[in-house]
Amino acid sequence: MCRHLAFLGPPTALRELLMEPGHSLYRQAWEPRRQASGVVNADGFGVGWYAEGDPVPARYRRAGPIWADLSFTDLARVVRSGALLAAVRDATEPGADGEAAAAPYADGPWLFSHNGAVHGWPRSMGPLASGLPPQELLSLEARCDSALVWALVLRRLREGEEAGRALAATVLEVAALAPGSRLNLLLTDGRTVTATTWGDSLWFLAGPGERVVVASEPYDEDPGWREVPPLSLLAATRTDVSLHPLKEIDA
Repeated sequence: MCRHLAFLGPPTALRELLMEPGHSLYRQAWEPRRQASGVVNADGFGVGWYAEGDPVPARYRRAGPIWADLSFTDLARVVRSGALLAAVRDATEPGADGEAAAAPYADGPWLFSHNGAVHGWPRSMGPLASGLPPQELLSLEARCDSALVWALVLRRLREGEEAGRALAATVLEVAALAPGSRLNLLLTDGRTVTATTWGDSLWFLAGPGERVVVASEPYDEDPGWREVPPLSLLAATRTDVSLHPLKEIDA
């Protein structure tokens, strides 16, 4: 459920990354090729991007399908960024909280997306939700599985864990309580991209130059796309991509 993409590189128009490629994220909203569950991602979309000199990203999110938003088409033509995260959504529970449930979620410099679903939601997540401070539960942007997963990741980030460990530990604790969940997580602070594969596809394209794209599936036929193995953690900068087994990261 859902498709997402993160980019680090030279300033580039949003349209060039999200709409112009032959199988862009825009097209994946109605025609995903490698999605493990669901066939249409029409329950909302969002993009977060960074402006030069400002560590806090801007966001544009809507509750409806990306192809129905003519304002975004115009915005994507003129906005340029060297770092972004975007997603199109197929909701676990359609209609839940509308725009507030659309990724990316944000806090400070962070942007976050969850491609997947928590099995047995919401009952399965009771033990983890009860471990969060009440003020953090009350601050959730939406009453959906992705928002709670983000709260769990964010708690670890605020406690000083590095991004890879925060994602890996969250995936493993959610999967232990809710077996069968799909937990492809994507996180960026505008300088790095961190992602997990747990139940759905993930690919990356490195170069040319100081440039990397991490996406649920390739958006064009470039032979440089590489698939990330299942149950892996990806860590990327503009010049380097590394892959590690998730359980090794958490050890």
